[in-house]
Amino acid sequence: MKKRALISVSEKSGVVEFASELEKLGFEIISTGGTKKTLKEHGIAVKGVSEVTGFPEILEGRVKTLHPMIHGGLLAKADEPSHQAQLSEHGIVPIQIVCVNLYPFKNTIAKPGTTFEEAIEQIDIGGPAMLRASAKNHRHVTVAVDPADYPSIISEWKENGSVTATTRQRLAAKVFRHTAAYDALIAEYMTEAANEENIENVTLTFELKQGLRYGENPHQQASFYKKPLGSNYSVANAEQLHGKELSYNNINDADAALQIVKEFSEPAAVAVKHMNPCGVGIGDTIYDAFTKAFAADPVSIFGGIIALNREVDGETARKLHEIFLEIIIAPAFSTEALEILKGKKNVRLLTVPFAVQQKKEKRVTSIEGGLLLQDMDNYSLEQAEMKVATKREPTDAEWKALRFGWKVVKHVKSNAIVVAADDMTIGIGAGQMNRVGAAKIALEQAGSKADGAIMASDAFFPMDDTVEAAAKAGITAIIQPGGSIRDEDSIKKADEYGITMVFTGVRHFRH
Repeated sequence: MKKRALISVSEKSGVVEFASELEKLGFEIISTGGTKKTLKEHGIAVKGVSEVTGFPEILEGRVKTLHPMIHGGLLAKADEPSHQAQLSEHGIVPIQIVCVNLYPFKNTIAKPGTTFEEAIEQIDIGGPAMLRASAKNHRHVTVAVDPADYPSIISEWKENGSVTATTRQRLAAKVFRHTAAYDALIAEYMTEAANEENIENVTLTFELKQGLRYGENPHQQASFYKKPLGSNYSVANAEQLHGKELSYNNINDADAALQIVKEFSEPAAVAVKHMNPCGVGIGDTIYDAFTKAFAADPVSIFGGIIALNREVDGETARKLHEIFLEIIIAPAFSTEALEILKGKKNVRLLTVPFAVQQKKEKRVTSIEGGLLLQDMDNYSLEQAEMKVATKREPTDAEWKALRFGWKVVKHVKSNAIVVAADDMTIGIGAGQMNRVGAAKIALEQAGSKADGAIMASDAFFPMDDTVEAAAKAGITAIIQPGGSIRDEDSIKKADEYGITMVFTGVRHFRH
């Protein structure tokens, strides 16, 4: 029986070598357009699809392989007599090997200035149809969508005269993952173009970045995936310059640190442990900022993740080198800084392009049996309609400190309280079951430094006990959303102690 292979690829890596080996194995090769031209230029005998179908390519190449002479050869069962009789009746030759990859839709929409019409023309129709048909009929057809699989297909055919059933099934599964991811990217693009929300089906696709040694705990398997064309200003697209492989917990913590440091335009440093900040500082220089972040909690920073929004210089690197740290993220490291920090073989050094504009993305949270999808919490104080609820207005110094505290508290696990000066955190209470409990932790950590400091809360005060605790510790200004049915109690308590309190009208729960 004649052996036939269909080859039609946009990504041509390795295809000439693959076709050459198939030709040596006695396969007749059929192809289309650019692939046919490439194979002929390398001396490979190839028959055009139009010669097989007896029908020319039409509609600017939109229709060429969508024909019974092709799909009959792909879908026929080799062990079904009625199928073979129909092939014989219509002169259709079975196709045993299919090598197809798709129009470069992702690469097209990634290019700046791509129009909607240009994107639409890169939606492949015939390619997915051939891949799905071949994968459906994988008991009889070997299908390759990835150049990495060409060598194993040739090797098995040389050794066995066919490809094993196990390999055919594996390749078919890869095809359906590939076409699903391709369609998911198109669906996302079209949905965004149509400006639709709360859509009836969400199909997400992510690409494997790396396998991980384990998840949150050693007994949990885990992998790290990144979003195609996702934000470059992210851990998923960070460049690692040095250090051990990232772990599951490293990645989560690094993302948390990066989200906080993004809040600041001035030099800023953030230290994170278990996805909560333990110290945040700003200053005239990155060294100054990190010194304050370290001083905020020199105990918890041990084994932490540091994010900085300026290039790390030698002076800052020497300070960082004194501490055991898991990760340091920055826009860049000077040559001197790299030399110093690489002295510790395990510390991970990551760079992220801070100058790149952040893409609008959704926050995805998985639950058992489903997922939650929401906008990222990018709401800023500039958007809030702030009002002073108390008799006393904040001083200029208090306003500066309040704004700083609010930028930090929105990234602390709820219930969250931050005690801060105008340029550094002093105490952080995170993830407590009641707000006064979070306040007590933050104030205890702050100690005597709370005297004259500000307090920021991620949500309103349900009663005046948090204000009472703040006043007794010496807090002079509070920023919180307001909106409690008992706001008046908190306002009266603040006025009683001469505390100024600002309402933002914006809650920042973080669960």
